[in-house]
Amino acid sequence: MTQAEFMRWSEFYRSYPFDDFHRFHRPAALIARSFSGGEMRPLLEWLQPREEDDSLTDADRDLFRAAGAF
Repeated sequence: MTQAEFMRWSEFYRSYPFDDFHRFHRPAALIARSFSGGEMRPLLEWLQPREEDDSLTDADRDLFRAAGAF
C-alpha cells in the first residue's frame, strides 16, 4: 500500500469508523425510524446507551445535558 492510499484510508476511517455503532446500530436505527417516523437520537441512544462515568454527579450530568453533550 502506498503512503497516499494509506492516507486516503485514514481519512475514510475518520469519516466512517469501522465500529459496531456505525456497522450495526446506526443502520438498525435508520430502519426503525423509517417505520416509526420518530426522532433519530432517542433510537440511537436506546440501541447503544452511553457508558456512565461513576465519577460524575447528577448535577454534572445535568450540566452536560444542557450543553448538548449527553
